[in-house]
Amino acid sequence: MAIYALGNREPTIDSTAFVHPQATVIGEVTIGAGSSIWPQAVLRGDGRGCIRIGDGTSIQDGTVVHTTDEHPTIVGSRCVIGHLVHLEGCVVEDDVLVGNGSVVLHRALLRTGCLVGSNAVVTNDTEVPSRAMALGIPAKILLDRVDPAMIADAAQKYLERSVSYRTDLRRLD
Repeated sequence: MAIYALGNREPTIDSTAFVHPQATVIGEVTIGAGSSIWPQAVLRGDGRGCIRIGDGTSIQDGTVVHTTDEHPTIVGSRCVIGHLVHLEGCVVEDDVLVGNGSVVLHRALLRTGCLVGSNAVVTNDTEVPSRAMALGIPAKILLDRVDPAMIADAAQKYLERSVSYRTDLRRLD
C-alpha cells in the first residue's frame, strides 16, 4: 500500500478497513472501521487540513479526496463514494451516495441520506438536504427523491466486497 506520513502528519487506518495496494493515502487521514479504499483512489491530507472517513464507507476507484488549509474533508459512515469522484473541503454526512464522476467542492454540505447524481458538480457553499438528489452542472436540488434503502443496500454490498478482498486478493505477477 502507498501510505505516507507527511512530516509529523500520519494516516490512522482502522485494522478492519481495506485499503487496496494501489490506493494512496497521505498525511492526516483517518479511515474508520470496515471502510474500503479502492484502486487508484487518492486521499491527500496535506497542508493544515485533514480528511476523516467514517465507518463502513467505500471510496471507489480513481476518486480523489483532498482537503484545504481552511476546511477539512469529512465523509460520514455507510457512504458510497463512486468511481472518479472529487471531494474537496466539504462535509458528507452519513448514508450518502455520491455518483461516479461527481465533484463536491468547498464548504458544500451533503446531508444524511442524500444522493449526488453521476457527473454532477456541487459548487461551493451548496447544501443538499436529506433525501434530496443533486443533479447536473451546476447541481440542481430535487427534494424528497431518495430511497434510503437503496443507499444502505449499496453500502452493504461494498462492505461485503471489502471483506472478500481483505482475505482473497492476491497478486499474481
